[in-house]
Amino acid sequence: MMRSLYRLLCEPALMARLLVVHHSPTRSTQALLEAAISGTQDDAIEGVEVVVRPALEATADDVVAADGYVLGSPVNFGYMSGALKHFFDTTFLAVGGALDPTGSAGDSEGVTKGRPYGLWMHGRYDLTGGVRAVQSIVGALGWKQAYDVLAVLGEVGDEERSNAYELGATIAALLSN
Repeated sequence: MMRSLYRLLCEPALMARLLVVHHSPTRSTQALLEAAISGTQDDAIEGVEVVVRPALEATADDVVAADGYVLGSPVNFGYMSGALKHFFDTTFLAVGGALDPTGSAGDSEGVTKGRPYGLWMHGRYDLTGGVRAVQSIVGALGWKQAYDVLAVLGEVGDEERSNAYELGATIAALLSN
């Protein structure tokens, strides 16, 4: 009994960790990122540490240490940004992503399997290829989509910011104590 009380009073509580990986080089992508981060820090959400990493700086250790993920990227030439692709290229096998014998996505048994993720993408034209590419990769990691993809074409207004806030808040709330 005394040990349990000591643990409650003196040992830090275990917090869930949410990793936000993004490439946000434009005003539009920056607005979506800021709104999503604000959502992760909603006053109603407790017990979640939010770690924000630019896609070119995020590591496999960041991925393994996280309990859930928010991903964001522009769509350039019908594909995710090169920075987000680099993130996946440098972390995929280290966190247990699986490929089948043809080199296509396979069934993952990696350490991050089953963790929730949310995705926002922004572009000026067609987002289909970018969204499909990210979903293929996270599927091979075994991550579970926990919010509808926020696919924003054109200008980012209040509605898009609100949707990005909801995306961030939803993923964080899933990890909340």
